Amino acid sequence: MKGSENIWEYFQNEDVSSFEGNHYRLSFLSSYFKTGDKVLNIGVGNSYFEEISIKQGIDVHVLDPGEKSIAKIREKFKLDNKAVVGYAQAIPFKDDFFDGIVMTEVLEHLSLDEMKKSFSEVKRALKPGGVFLGTVPNNENLSERIVVCPKCGEKSHQWGHQQSFTKESLKEELSNKFKVLTIETKLFTPWNILNWKGRMLGVIKCFLFKMKMLNEKQSNIFFMSSK
Repeated sequence: MKGSENIWEYFQNEDVSSFEGNHYRLSFLSSYFKTGDKVLNIGVGNSYFEEISIKQGIDVHVLDPGEKSIAKIREKFKLDNKAVVGYAQAIPFKDDFFDGIVMTEVLEHLSLDEMKKSFSEVKRALKPGGVFLGTVPNNENLSERIVVCPKCGEKSHQWGHQQSFTKESLKEELSNKFKVLTIETKLFTPWNILNWKGRMLGVIKCFLFKMKMLNEKQSNIFFMSSK
């Protein structure tokens, strides 16, 4: 996991602009919660999920392995001990605590064993009937994103991904711990960063996706499950 942590500490603190295209996806996920819900977001990103959720009156908590990322988000939103350094495999909150837990573009960074432990922890920390939702890349070809470190020669995935998922494989894993409510492919177009030409192309891509004429590898898998 250390390599992935280094990658995300860099992007979350020194190249936050790389997350700007995620606003629609994060808004979509936040919309599943209501005012007063106690929600844990695992993985900080650019903190846009926290920003929009707090505006909606959601009681937001945050978990991330990056000390700088957590310090930054604590200061930005005055979250104090609601923002904690740690891992999904050992969630540092008590049993039956959250109405919802979110892991968006996180599971692919975990090994299979880490993911299974994370699912057990998510289930423990959720209230009865609480929801676990998020996204992963759809059917990613991991070998297409392999890079080589120019200093040590070590090969790794560009973003630190360790797993690839299909709807079927993700549903099978989730079903071991949760009641699966939704597994579907979605196209999250980054409307907020597109110019007029990009928006026109975005409309065309959305139409092709809806008509099942677009390569689904350009999409994400959205999942929602309950305890």
